[in-house]
Amino acid sequence: MHFAQFETIPDVVNVLKIMATGFFAFVLAFALTPLWTKILFKYKTGIKIKENSVDGKKLTFVNQLHAAKAGTPTMGGVIIWVSVLILAFGSHYLFPILAKWFNINFIARLDFLSRRQVWLPLFVLVTSGVLGLADDFMSVRGIGKNKGGGMRFAMRFWWLILIAGVGAWWFYGKLGWDGIHVPGIGDFDIGWWYVPLFIFVILFSAISSNETDGLDGLNAGVLLISFSAFATIAFINGRTDLAAFCAAITGALLAFLWFNIYPARFFMGDTGAMALGTTLGVVAMLTNSALVLFVIVFIYVLESGSVVIQLFSKKFLHRKVFLAAPLHHHFEARGWPEPKVVMRAWVFTAVTALAGLIIGILGMGK
Repeated sequence: MHFAQFETIPDVVNVLKIMATGFFAFVLAFALTPLWTKILFKYKTGIKIKENSVDGKKLTFVNQLHAAKAGTPTMGGVIIWVSVLILAFGSHYLFPILAKWFNINFIARLDFLSRRQVWLPLFVLVTSGVLGLADDFMSVRGIGKNKGGGMRFAMRFWWLILIAGVGAWWFYGKLGWDGIHVPGIGDFDIGWWYVPLFIFVILFSAISSNETDGLDGLNAGVLLISFSAFATIAFINGRTDLAAFCAAITGALLAFLWFNIYPARFFMGDTGAMALGTTLGVVAMLTNSALVLFVIVFIYVLESGSVVIQLFSKKFLHRKVFLAAPLHHHFEARGWPEPKVVMRAWVFTAVTALAGLIIGILGMGK
């Protein structure tokens, strides 16, 4: 069958569009990596191993275990969101020109920069990425009131609330969304409660992503699986451009992961973890899959939950529940090698993502 005949089958074209977008994102991110890596090493953007925990007390185990990682460049997450940004605008402005030059209509159909589906998650990805980049730069240079540099948690928290608030206003005020879908049961209008729900989902995914980003390749693999799952949900929902956007992030993450696998050449940093976590939450809200998100990234629930439990227990019971928190450090403390913790986390996420897909697709909402 000639390729032109395939172009008359909408579903086939849409699937090819999503696959091609992921492929181009991988190639672009992989091509940008040597240049960005050179910049990171030239300007000495190596991390400093944390000496204090969130409650201000001295760290012992984590600090000793990861001492060899000191000096490894951070801010590698820039590769991911910059690649997606370039590809999004390239697909909109450059691809139609290339389609005319080569007389291949399919190239023009790769455009996924749609206002209704992609503008908001792309805006959130880039703004959160820039915010995270500023935090990473301050940490590396020792700037800020935080000991060792970087923004205080409270400052990052309020910035995230601002970004989430803009997203909530867009959904509730501009798009008129005020409902939540419970898979297999139905849709429920919750009125203005949609705004705090939206903000909570964004904060959960952003902060949890940041907490999970503690071992080589751990969070990148979790995010890769999660965005792949939401690309599938978006496609089945008929949101092809959003699915292509998720595929672009997945492709860029795959390229990043090539260099981030143990032993990591560089780390994601807040500019990646914060941006991708925030964007994942927005995508979940766009696909009306807020509850499914917690199933797909159940590892985030465990990671954040372990931190909350540990802090509560240490403050009020004066003892630890875990050997170290977040949870991935607990398994390290029990003697698991870092690659084993990471790969088992990937396997666990693959299983929960499949469960989330089954629940989300069988109980599909509007």
